Amino acid sequence: MNKQYRRLKMAKFNARTYARLGQAGSIFGMALMDNLEGYNVKVLSSDMSVVAGLDRFKRTYPDDFYNVGIAEQNLIGVAAGLASEGHKAIAVAQACFISMRSFEQVRQYMGYMKNNVIVVGINSGFALTFFGNTHYSIEDLTLMRSIPGLTVLSPSDAGSAVKAFEAAMQYDGPVYIRLTGGLMSPIIYKEDFEYSVGKSFTLKEGTDVAVFATGTVVANVLKAAEILEEQGVAVKLVDVHTIKPIDKEAILNCKDSKVIFTVEEHNIEGGLGSVVADVLAEAGGMPKLVKLGVNDVFSQVGDYNYLMEQHRLTAAQIAEDIIKVLYK
Repeated sequence: MNKQYRRLKMAKFNARTYARLGQAGSIFGMALMDNLEGYNVKVLSSDMSVVAGLDRFKRTYPDDFYNVGIAEQNLIGVAAGLASEGHKAIAVAQACFISMRSFEQVRQYMGYMKNNVIVVGINSGFALTFFGNTHYSIEDLTLMRSIPGLTVLSPSDAGSAVKAFEAAMQYDGPVYIRLTGGLMSPIIYKEDFEYSVGKSFTLKEGTDVAVFATGTVVANVLKAAEILEEQGVAVKLVDVHTIKPIDKEAILNCKDSKVIFTVEEHNIEGGLGSVVADVLAEAGGMPKLVKLGVNDVFSQVGDYNYLMEQHRLTAAQIAEDIIKVLYK
């Protein structure tokens, strides 16, 4: 085990309960309460405690919770100050604001100064629907992965979000956790599993195409793989829960695939697709890469399904686009 990690009491894995609560509710309503022993935890929120599911923690440990208001830059500064005094600081805010409005503070206080802060960006991707483009977080992976020394995690379901949080609690260094989806999130992992930062999960094996996906859109890709398999296309599907450090080995193991795809609820410029492209370019002699996601445009505002359809991120659309490329 890496020397940056230490033993931690793990919560009992309960996929159904996690799914009902969503990623944020599972982390803050359950996992946080089960992982306090041995930690001097301080939790901070930019007026997001109810949305994030922090009510139970706030009631139980009022002296360890701070609401800094809608002031995300201050949120990071205060969290870094607490971390510098030996506390395990956890800062929670909307992903769009924690990554964009607070980028300088994350870069300076977490990346440069290496303060031991866990930043949790809730409602990433299109989760905030009718709030519009000001609240869509489709650039956060690009921004956060550009900061030296910052670990970036992007879980695919509520259970893996708990695993990511438990790993971040053990890690000695700054971490950004990107949370997507809402309540009643699809279950990817029905049973307990071993989670390791930087090591992807292969959900399906296949030799025709390899698909790398991240976040809750993985559920759509799983359905797309079933559609493709009915049409005789064998799909290898990899859940990339760690964007940085990326699992290079998993990418290079797909050299025999006809085409490699990436799928993300994020701008294709600078996100998972760009990370995979960098690995392929350095290796040379690898299959063609096609990036599926938000094609560097702003969105027409609407509900979640409308937004996903707009960017061709439903299961049927993903399968259709893979077929088009494969048999072009």
